[in-house]
Amino acid sequence: MFSSLSERLTNTVNKLKGIGRLTDKNIKETLQEVRNALIEADVALPVVKTFISQVRSKALGQAVMTKTINPGNAMIKIVQDQLTDVLGADKSELNLKAEPPIVILMAGLQGSGKTTTVGKLAKWLQENHKKSVMVASADVYRPAAIEQLQTLAEQVGAAFFKSTTKDKPVDIARNAISEAKKAYKDVLIIDTAGRLHIDNDMMDEIKAVKNAANPTEILLVVDSMTGQDAANVAKAFNEALPITGIVLTKTDGDARGGAALSMRIITDKPIKLIGTGEKVDGLQIFHPERIAKRILGMGDIVSLVEEAQGKIDKKQAEKLSKKLRKGKHFDFNDFLGQLNQMRKLGGVKSLFSKLPTGMGIPKQALAMVDDSMFTKMESMIRSMTPQERAFPAVINGSRKRRIAAGSGHDIQELNKLLKQFTQMQKVLKRFKGDKLSKQLKQMQNMPGGLGALPADLANLLSSEDPK
Repeated sequence: MFSSLSERLTNTVNKLKGIGRLTDKNIKETLQEVRNALIEADVALPVVKTFISQVRSKALGQAVMTKTINPGNAMIKIVQDQLTDVLGADKSELNLKAEPPIVILMAGLQGSGKTTTVGKLAKWLQENHKKSVMVASADVYRPAAIEQLQTLAEQVGAAFFKSTTKDKPVDIARNAISEAKKAYKDVLIIDTAGRLHIDNDMMDEIKAVKNAANPTEILLVVDSMTGQDAANVAKAFNEALPITGIVLTKTDGDARGGAALSMRIITDKPIKLIGTGEKVDGLQIFHPERIAKRILGMGDIVSLVEEAQGKIDKKQAEKLSKKLRKGKHFDFNDFLGQLNQMRKLGGVKSLFSKLPTGMGIPKQALAMVDDSMFTKMESMIRSMTPQERAFPAVINGSRKRRIAAGSGHDIQELNKLLKQFTQMQKVLKRFKGDKLSKQLKQMQNMPGGLGALPADLANLLSSEDPK
């Protein structure tokens, strides 16, 4: 999300770093570029006007302040603060302190990813808040909607309240609450029917379900890729229902980000969660300040650390670390493990999106990154014998032909993998003993190096063998 906007704004704010002072001219030129970037990102025009007006006012005020403040950095800070304010200032969490079962009502148009989000939310609540969850479908119109939710419930380990297309949505809501109470569930998530467009019947029905369920949270699920239309949908629902928060879906496919930047100002409701991909673990808390930094190319190391702490296999990581420190060679089994760890973090593109642009990763390299190439690598490695994985040096011409044929790839692609692997081995040999920790500690004081990382991540990366 925000890749197009981020590139435009990053280029714009980087031009400011070298200026000696803020003037009417360079403020005007900067704001024109920012305005164009926001419009290209499909941000709603009223939001663009408000944004530019606020930044201009603060920048002109900054221009007459003391000269001890770096003018370029001051302007960047103004843009960052305004982005954070537009996105919501502070994160807004779900209200999970009500008397159980806490009822969460999901609303949205058909195709917004609503039912999938119910499954993701159930998994997220169970894993991050240790809540017992039941889900129920009041969508009696869409073919297989109930079956889809039942499948998701089984996948994430949530209880499922059975309903049929012959039931009335209001009755489903009431009966599901009764069943959740009997089963002592902490949270009940009710999926409501969507439509291809907003109509009176749809709004009347969801109002009736809301009155019957008396939900603690009413979350509006919006497809971020619909741009300004997403803001219009949110506005219509917000006028009909007491929406408590918004869930933006398909954010990994949204290069512009206009919906996110328009949503809060238009609805005056916070974005609480964002969804990525189809997998059930693709749900995250929306942090306005972190997102604002990512838009301006400052990275989001804090989120990266949190994801790593929650998803990376610490035993496997420590095992590899000990192996390298003892000077043992890095083999294809280790390489395969690292590919799996990378996949858990959402792939290379997801990782790079959270790194500051100042860390020296060329744009050309970023453009060439394709997570599908790791699938190719994995298929070739899995076509190797245990001996070949542990001792890659034994892979000769006949073995190459067998591995290539077994994985469905060309020998040229296998040769490329072997060359990349050999280069990686050479790099890692430099880090045997305690050289890795020493070099990382040195990098902490380098601009754009680990000094940009929080202390806990830098210490984790540079930690000595606890034994």
